[in-house]
Amino acid sequence: MLSKLMVEEIIRNALKEDMNYGDITTDTLIGEESISVARMTAKEDGVIAGLAVAEMTFKILDQSISFIPLKKDGDMVKKGEHMAEIKGSTRGILKGERLALNLIQRMSGIATMAKAYADGVAGYPTRIVDTRKTTPGLRILEKYAIRMGGCHNHRFNLSDAVMIKDNHIKAVGSITKAIEITRQNIPHTMKIEVEVESLAQLQEALEAKADIIMLDNMDTANMKKAVEITAGRAILEASGNITKERLREIAEIGIDVISVGALTHSVRAMDISLNIVK
Repeated sequence: MLSKLMVEEIIRNALKEDMNYGDITTDTLIGEESISVARMTAKEDGVIAGLAVAEMTFKILDQSISFIPLKKDGDMVKKGEHMAEIKGSTRGILKGERLALNLIQRMSGIATMAKAYADGVAGYPTRIVDTRKTTPGLRILEKYAIRMGGCHNHRFNLSDAVMIKDNHIKAVGSITKAIEITRQNIPHTMKIEVEVESLAQLQEALEAKADIIMLDNMDTANMKKAVEITAGRAILEASGNITKERLREIAEIGIDVISVGALTHSVRAMDISLNIVK
């Protein structure tokens, strides 16, 4: 579910950026009484995400605009298929067009890429998850799109969970010390994840009773050894240098979670158009 409160704030800020003093072109050319019908159409195959966000964009501009979804988030669409029909104020439709498209194109691009990664581990219990490598200000939308594509979310922000990374370890002195200090200062309900770069560090993290261990940039052979050493004592997460071609072999050796930053930081927006038809 998307938080309406948070999404509205994103949209309002984006509208201020796009037309802080109005839309001089639309306000000059189009009369207030003008009514139009427009359709949102997929210009390539992909997975939809963000229809409610697009609707909210138009509704903020003009509450009387009718947004009729012809598909639902998570649906696969083919090139040429209509995704939604928008009826109402021509001014409102034209003013909201670019922002609505920017958001739904970005979100659908992420959902489409997420589906490709989710398909890569189909049949295995391994989860593909995102990272915090998101567009500043758009994280809630991008992480929602991840789920629409069939993948899962990692932590949403730094307050969500403990993740002890290499620089934390260097600053404190050791994995053991970092976990000990952390455990003394967090609620009993919170888990501790630690990043390791070697099997020796893995062993130290296990002895310190880390709940989740991230295997950073390990090759598949060392990941396999890590699975054998861990023997179910902690959740194992693979991260770094993860390509679609490696997904199945990583899943096959028993890794629990694969985190992929590319799902949000290297995605291409899906091509979607909006055209007035009447």
